[in-house]
Amino acid sequence: MTKIAFIGLGNMGGPMAANLIKAGHSLQVFDLMQSAMATLAQAGAKACDSAIEAATGVDVVITMLPAGKHVRGLYLGNGATQGLIEVVNPGTLLIDCSTIDAGSARTVAEAAAAKGLEFIDAPVSGGTAGAAAGTLTFICGGTDSAFERAKLVLANMGVNIFHAGGPGAGQVAKICNNMLLSVLMVGTSEALSLGMDNGLDPKVLSDIIKVSSGGNWTLEKYNPCPGVMENVPSSKGYQGGFMVDLMVKDLGLSQEAALASQSSTPMGALARSLYVSHARAGNGKRDFSSIFEQFAKSEEKKG
Repeated sequence: MTKIAFIGLGNMGGPMAANLIKAGHSLQVFDLMQSAMATLAQAGAKACDSAIEAATGVDVVITMLPAGKHVRGLYLGNGATQGLIEVVNPGTLLIDCSTIDAGSARTVAEAAAAKGLEFIDAPVSGGTAGAAAGTLTFICGGTDSAFERAKLVLANMGVNIFHAGGPGAGQVAKICNNMLLSVLMVGTSEALSLGMDNGLDPKVLSDIIKVSSGGNWTLEKYNPCPGVMENVPSSKGYQGGFMVDLMVKDLGLSQEAALASQSSTPMGALARSLYVSHARAGNGKRDFSSIFEQFAKSEEKKG
């Protein structure tokens, strides 16, 4: 049994923490939302009054936070409060599962190393369903020794655990994946809409494309057209899943990385523009597959 602190119990962090409890680990948790902590406390976790309390006396710290500024503030401190790297026990492994900019991950990793601590960035793929089922993919950046230690814990929450490279590499690989996912979702949405506009049944068309050269993950697992696939957000009013606002954030990170490396990402840039427009139209809290409505005719948008 490992003693673990889990900080950040949102739509992803909550079920991830629950799986650690199911695996027999001892958990100390913290979140700004009392209700999130209460749920985990009922499952056997210790609810704490602060992140510092949660991280005190543990073997591993896991964080799942919104953005790089939150990760830097938590681990490094902000002048008013100490950072976690100042209060954790020597030898504590630090794992950040947030999706943030690679620069922030590297900054925290360097500061942790200066304190003799190992830090690994381990953003996830698989969505809320994967978090609940314990089938997430972890994309890790850090030293070989940190990765080997982290694998033992991450295996309780996921089935695919990759070592992308040194500090920050996990973040780079994650934003590459999500940039491609956004492009695939947009392309799938416009292809299905084109077929429907010309009289095709979207389910039949989806079945055809899935086994043809246009097949992709969005058709197999996450069809954006309402009514085609059960138990996906498009058939639930685009509720749940991965919010448009989060896709906008990740696409922004991809374009920041592209500017820094002078990479050409015209499809990623276009996808970001489409998702920003979609969010501004009031869809920020809906699932990212709702981009389908940008291409569907008005009667189809009603689902």
